[in-house]
Amino acid sequence: MNSYLKLAWRNMWRNWRRTTIALIAIVLGLILLLFFDGMITGSDQAIFGNAVRLYGGNIQIHAPGYRAKAARLPMYPLPNADAVVQTARATPHVVSAGRRINTVGLVASKEGSFPVTITGLEPAIEARVSIQAENLSRGRYLQDDDADAIYIGQGLADLLKVDVGDRVTLIGRDRRGEMRQRSVTIVGIYNLGVPEAEERAVFITLAEAQKLYNLRRQVTEVTVLLDDIRYEETVLAALQSALPGLEVDSWQTLRPEIRETMDTKQVFTGVIGVIVILIASIGILNLMMMAVFERTREMGILAALGLKNRQIMGLFLLEGTLIGVVGAAAGCILGAVLLAILGQVGIEFTTASQMGEIGALMGDRLYPAVTPAGIIIRGVLVAIIAALASIYPAWQAARREPAEALHHV
Repeated sequence: MNSYLKLAWRNMWRNWRRTTIALIAIVLGLILLLFFDGMITGSDQAIFGNAVRLYGGNIQIHAPGYRAKAARLPMYPLPNADAVVQTARATPHVVSAGRRINTVGLVASKEGSFPVTITGLEPAIEARVSIQAENLSRGRYLQDDDADAIYIGQGLADLLKVDVGDRVTLIGRDRRGEMRQRSVTIVGIYNLGVPEAEERAVFITLAEAQKLYNLRRQVTEVTVLLDDIRYEETVLAALQSALPGLEVDSWQTLRPEIRETMDTKQVFTGVIGVIVILIASIGILNLMMMAVFERTREMGILAALGLKNRQIMGLFLLEGTLIGVVGAAAGCILGAVLLAILGQVGIEFTTASQMGEIGALMGDRLYPAVTPAGIIIRGVLVAIIAALASIYPAWQAARREPAEALHHV
């Protein structure tokens, strides 16, 4: 076996130009595949990371019965909210836990009334994790001692034709269904880059929401933010066990449309990935076939020297495998270096703002990401493809008659 390996290695580099072309094709194909994987993983991380911030946290805790009517944001007071917050903050991987009042209502100006989600929150806790706070456009974010203040999106400001300092009317129903309204001053405007997302959400302080909806010292939910989305299922299970009388849900459960969109995206990108692999396979197969046809006389000499058909086939198959292994190793190294650089500087992706809410969650700069395990798996896959692509050319090499091969020109 050692002699076959040495012979295959020498044959591989005897026509170094052909081998170099084959290696370049494999390396470029693998780099393209790793770059594609890195872009998909980076976009998924951005979408998931920003989605949990947009919707308040990875996990939300509500009173019993909330889940069945979640689409209507019912005003069900959460019992023992302070104890729930303490339990959440004591759980590993929890970055923050905040109390909220979250319901639907209207915001009105002289231009008309528009339906919105009204969220009463604790600014001191939410300011450092809120994507709306991060994307402040004008004015300032809410403060704990604000009275009659509201924080709105640029899309809604355009509809209402208002700006920072203007007053609008906030209308909603309390837990008994009675209409409640209050005139509030716009203290800040956020801009996510997508009007559809900005038109639907406004924010007031928790204290103001408690007064407006007659929920003295009560809240309707506790939101929990984690340091890494990978621990979501673990923390979710821990909180469900620690809070058996409450409804503890992932944001993906309460916002299934985002998960459905992500699943569709993953199917589409999976198809693209298969196409990239097929293109690489065809290129390798073509190069190996060319190598066989160029070395017809050599095959005849090997057969005349006594090598059997299976030995000739094994030699050519081993040569193709070596080309695949060398190309995969080089591609993995170069691809990892490229992704490491791009993962630091990012890639400008300004067209994301034209892709709706998913685009807003993705942001205007993508940071490709891929794990070492992912790089190794792709490298092994390309090496296997190179070996498989060598089977047919090796079989063609083995089935030639020695006399015919020696007279080939």
